[in-house]
Amino acid sequence: MAEISKDMTFFELMRAHPESVKVLQKHNLGCIGCMGAQNENLEQGARAHGLDIDTLLSDLNAAIS
Repeated sequence: MAEISKDMTFFELMRAHPESVKVLQKHNLGCIGCMGAQNENLEQGARAHGLDIDTLLSDLNAAIS
């Protein structure tokens, strides 16, 4: 299975890996209802919400493995 990267949009992530929604919620990211989810990549979203992208990616990749 392909690893999740910081360049994926939130929409791509959630479409490919529905189980990722729980991880996003854990990090207080309400991506399901966000209009930016289609265009904003994971790195941009993490930065906008003051999150460490490496921690977020680690949690997301653990959830899909």
